[in-house]
Amino acid sequence: MSWNEEKVDKLKELWGKGSTASQIAEIIGGISRNAVIGKAHRLNLSAKIKTRAATSNQNFENSKNKNNKTQRGRKSKFKSLIIEKDFEPENPKQLEELDESSCKWPIGHPDEKSFYFCGRSSLKDFSYCKLHLLYAYQPKGKKEEVTDKEEVPEFIEKKIKSA
Repeated sequence: MSWNEEKVDKLKELWGKGSTASQIAEIIGGISRNAVIGKAHRLNLSAKIKTRAATSNQNFENSKNKNNKTQRGRKSKFKSLIIEKDFEPENPKQLEELDESSCKWPIGHPDEKSFYFCGRSSLKDFSYCKLHLLYAYQPKGKKEEVTDKEEVPEFIEKKIKSA
């Protein structure tokens, strides 16, 4: 099979329209799908690949936006844990003082004399208090900012800074 000018022009036209290599091979006739791909590569016809990638990225973005709605719901559920006016103050404890119901979030570096554990009441079936639970358990694959500056009331910001 030899590529003449007519077949190359037809290949360029069909490739630009977004036809698949199989469709192009069938339309031109007498050539294989791999021959079409090889010739397109030698002609640097990358527009098709970009078009496909853009289409699949577009589909990905659409599905991502749908998933963001559920993630926002999950985020707001966790944020609601911390937004309380009577949020428990930190109760610094040493390792020996910890029990099942105290938050085991380490504060500082273990080599320092000022090292301690949070000591607030931990949530049932968790090792951490409400605040540190937000840091410890994040959605798989994404490490997100725990709080958004715009949405956090001022009294919570003060408590976060003191924690």
